Amino acid sequence: MPATDRSVRLGVLLAMVGGGLDAYTFISRGGVFASAQSGNVVLLGVAAAQRHWWQALGHVPPVVAFLAGVLVAETLRRPRVAAVLRRPACVAMALEIVVLAVVGLIPARAPDALVSVLVAFMASVQMSTFRTLVDAVYNSTMTTGNLRAAMQNAYAAVVAKDREARRRSWQFACVVLAFLVGAFCSGWMTFRWGVHAVWGACAVLTVGLGLFVHDERMARRPGRPGGSGEAG
Repeated sequence: MPATDRSVRLGVLLAMVGGGLDAYTFISRGGVFASAQSGNVVLLGVAAAQRHWWQALGHVPPVVAFLAGVLVAETLRRPRVAAVLRRPACVAMALEIVVLAVVGLIPARAPDALVSVLVAFMASVQMSTFRTLVDAVYNSTMTTGNLRAAMQNAYAAVVAKDREARRRSWQFACVVLAFLVGAFCSGWMTFRWGVHAVWGACAVLTVGLGLFVHDERMARRPGRPGGSGEAG
């Protein structure tokens, strides 16, 4: 069984959060996809080409926040830091829960850029911390690459009769479906609860943290690999 941070269970939960955050910011914060920065970079270039410099600058903060999130995630992975924190992945999830809980308290009349920056930062931390689905690279905050991987592996499973490819195709398909479910649920909640709907993502992340605690306790049981006892 793969480690918790690489498991399909956690990958599905994180994909739900990724899809949910994009739906949340798109509906509640002026049609912005805060998790993916491709749009911001393109819009920055378009605005600059039209010499709309102030508008172009408006797309810079989310990109900078995204880069800052990468730096934080990489710092958490450093051996010395990881040795102190013991569970960097759990720390990253706890940080995301706290920041998103704060986002849910920001009133709708507040500048959209403030929320976009915070969400972009946390999406970056999540994406940079959780990069492996069992034994393959994936993305929990964007779905394009996962769609490609699902179809690529499905093709190999059918044409080459590759059993490992068939397994990976189903795993990626589960993640893609979870991204869609997260977007649907977050959209539904945002239409009804407004800015507080982001707390749904906090609830999902809390379940993810629970997986770490559960798996750690199971690993310590006698008779299990890594446990305190030996199999009889």
